[in-house]
Amino acid sequence: MSDPAADVVVIGAGVIGSCIAWRLSQIGMKVIVIDSGAPGAGASGSCDKAIFLQSKRPGLPMRMAVESRAMYSTLTDELDADIEFSPGGGMVAIETDTQLTFMKSFVEEQRQAGITVELLDGDQARAHQPCLSEHILGASYSPDDAEVNPLSLNAALVDAAVRAGAEIRRQHEFLDVVRRGSQAEAVVTSKGRIPTKLVINAAGPFAGVVGSRAGVGTPIMPRRGSILVSEAHPQIVNGNLLCAQYVAAKHLADVPGAEAPPYGIGLSLGQTASGTLLIGGSREFAGFDKHPDREVLAAIAAHSSRIVPSLRGVRIVRAMTGLRPYTGDGLPIIERSPDLGGWITAAGHEGDGIALTPITGILVRDLITGESTTGDYLPALTGLRETLAHTGRTGAARRKQAS
Repeated sequence: MSDPAADVVVIGAGVIGSCIAWRLSQIGMKVIVIDSGAPGAGASGSCDKAIFLQSKRPGLPMRMAVESRAMYSTLTDELDADIEFSPGGGMVAIETDTQLTFMKSFVEEQRQAGITVELLDGDQARAHQPCLSEHILGASYSPDDAEVNPLSLNAALVDAAVRAGAEIRRQHEFLDVVRRGSQAEAVVTSKGRIPTKLVINAAGPFAGVVGSRAGVGTPIMPRRGSILVSEAHPQIVNGNLLCAQYVAAKHLADVPGAEAPPYGIGLSLGQTASGTLLIGGSREFAGFDKHPDREVLAAIAAHSSRIVPSLRGVRIVRAMTGLRPYTGDGLPIIERSPDLGGWITAAGHEGDGIALTPITGILVRDLITGESTTGDYLPALTGLRETLAHTGRTGAARRKQAS
């Protein structure tokens, strides 16, 4: 059985997919969003709340993040919803001399990229963030960092998309695409067929699987991350707190001779409006397995409590484990497929999905309309770029890459 035709079918109802659906519905497109689960059940519901600019690589990743962060300033009013956006700033704690050397260079690069950031000594860092251990040598601080509630954001984007005319279909797994020649004609889901000539793969860590089902090579793979979640607690942390090990692990290619810490662990600490602490995190390649070893959770607890000793008295009520869509170079893929007409990929944000949500919705809209309402980023966001961890391309795209 076929449903009435849609102008576009968006695969994935997380923050990226729902933001795209909202922006496309605003310009009068008939949008149907399908998801194998429900909004917020994937990566968008298993992440921290940071919109962190300091951790971005200078250059294109930083420029995109800065422009997206600026969009957050008006997003609450646009969505007419409380997404718990707070421009509270952020810090990166430094534990060792090696980290201090790395962070001095990194902070200077951030300044040159236009970020307001300063390097504090240990006493200055503890004056701003009293929870820090006495062994902390210093920290970088930026007032440009912010935070938002990911679940509230996802729900607000879904509601705004629906108000604008979009339809959300939960428990609709994408199975296949119907082609006429090299053009998409319909998508096949677990609940039936939806005629459409435009499909957007916003399936996050599952974007590679979705692309494969459509015959479109998509160089995105899942990377597992875990976060400890506490019971409600009086305020411990001001704004967002990372550690230099977290930043260095994210930019290992920039650190000669650097090796990833066990399980990719680095501190990411934030506290919700209700007092719940989100204590992360890890980076592991484990396929689609979302069950971390107790050893990983214990390592997160040990690392975080070394930097913030007061965490030792906090009661952990659960662990939140999710999959991040990894590309290998810190940038998403946002492009039209060279293999299949009407197929667009908008995924691969990894840990920057929340930070880049607003700009991704605009970029996909521009890609479809041909307009240019934001920075000229799209040419650098193809799945053919050499900086990707693996190609995953097939057919015409592989031939194009080899030519």
